[in-house]
Amino acid sequence: MVRVSGQASVNPLHSDFPVRPEPPEYASRSIESIQAINQRLFETSLDLIMVVDRWGNIIRISPSAENILGYHPDELLGRGAGQFLYPDDLDNTRNEMRLARRGRSERNFDCRYVHKNGSVVTLAWKGVWSEAEQQHFFIGRDMTERMRLEQQLHQAQKMESIGQLTGGVAHDFNNILTIIIGMNELLASAVAGHPKLGQITKSIDEAAERGVQLTQRMLSFARKQPLQARTLDLNEIVIRAAGMLRQTLGEDIEVETIIFEGLWNTLADPSRLEDAIVNLAVNARDAMPKGGRLLIETANVHLDEEYAASHAEVFSGDYAAITVSDSGTGMPREVIERAFEPFFTTKEVGRGTGLGLSMVYGFVKQSRGHVKIYSEVGHGTTIKLYLPKSTGVAADTPSASVPEAGIGGRETILVVEDDAAVRKIATSALESSGYRVLQAPDGRVALDVLDGPREIDLLFTDLVMPNGISGQDLLGMARERRPSLKALFTSGYSEQFVRGRETAHQSVPLLEKPYRRQNLLAAIRKVLDARD
Repeated sequence: MVRVSGQASVNPLHSDFPVRPEPPEYASRSIESIQAINQRLFETSLDLIMVVDRWGNIIRISPSAENILGYHPDELLGRGAGQFLYPDDLDNTRNEMRLARRGRSERNFDCRYVHKNGSVVTLAWKGVWSEAEQQHFFIGRDMTERMRLEQQLHQAQKMESIGQLTGGVAHDFNNILTIIIGMNELLASAVAGHPKLGQITKSIDEAAERGVQLTQRMLSFARKQPLQARTLDLNEIVIRAAGMLRQTLGEDIEVETIIFEGLWNTLADPSRLEDAIVNLAVNARDAMPKGGRLLIETANVHLDEEYAASHAEVFSGDYAAITVSDSGTGMPREVIERAFEPFFTTKEVGRGTGLGLSMVYGFVKQSRGHVKIYSEVGHGTTIKLYLPKSTGVAADTPSASVPEAGIGGRETILVVEDDAAVRKIATSALESSGYRVLQAPDGRVALDVLDGPREIDLLFTDLVMPNGISGQDLLGMARERRPSLKALFTSGYSEQFVRGRETAHQSVPLLEKPYRRQNLLAAIRKVLDARD
């Protein structure tokens, strides 16, 4: 708008339409109103508003400083902003201010400040230099919580990616171990009368067993291990595990338990849970080379929505918790951040695989729980396992059964396995025990066999197969053709099996790879003898 002396104001774009001049008192009121609004914004802003001189001294700062930095504004006025900056960010912040004064007036940058309580606060700043006032004007948004959540999400995604890779490797390795174990059993039978050769096959078997344990831990981290979950009383598990640990950890480590009466039941696999407690105890022992104290506690815990929102992959609700604490050397932050990664270890070569804590992590996550590490160098470590509350009734732990040797039969079994060597091992074991065996490398060929005239008593199928038909899919289509067909699943990579527990085939048992001949025959016989 252009004001012409002695005339009404006119709009230069529409000069034919005169504009009424503003009275002087209106302009005065507008300025006062804008000043009042600006002051109100300054006082109520959730962001940090700060004015500093060219030397970095704070001239004005908004009341939000108390919420963001823990300081009352009076504690900051007149002091250099650099006194509160995180030391590593001081040079970059000074450089941003120099650039602003050299004509690049508007700057956007991040820097960290130190809160009054000692914590670090990350602020995203927009800064403007005013040459007329010789002052910097800054507005800073607290990004600390957002960055923490982004880091948690990034960590969760990284762990998921590593888990997929680890699970794939374990799956392939389990197939290889099935072949090694099966072939070695045939070799051991052939050299039964030769003690020296028998010792060789025994060594091969022991090495294969170590491989089995390794892949189980890898699958546990990848959350792809088959879990036999049931309602548990965690107190019973802890008491049993503590009794075993007192005998194995050594006299220089004191094992103490604090049992919470009225502990909620939970749904979990008891053997995997005991393994998790033992792994935590072994890590604690290694952190106490000169002895110390190991404390195992149980408690009921409620994780509220606020806690769940600030922790990735955590659901709010009631949990039964196990806490394992030691008086050992503790862990620095950079170790805590990587502690659950597979194959990461701070132990010397030959003293650990780096799969102990990752196994615990995977088991708890697969059980829809939560795990948290608290540690400080020189003050020990505490690891908390949260397992969801169950309304079911805890049952006694069944004793492990030993498969009977030499179990056989005369029934017809359809073996479906895409790995030819594994298929050969299974077929050989079944045929040598009297069974009639039909074979198929995938689901499509298996359906052709099922459409034929041969009587088939049991379908023994891998879960993960090529050509778009999984073991679950195959069984569904097979029972459309033969409703009374019995089935047994096998897999070294059981994510599909876990998902399948929610389908109509959830009652179908699973034989884990790698399996031994004796276990295969026992599992087959158990399914065939089961009542429909």
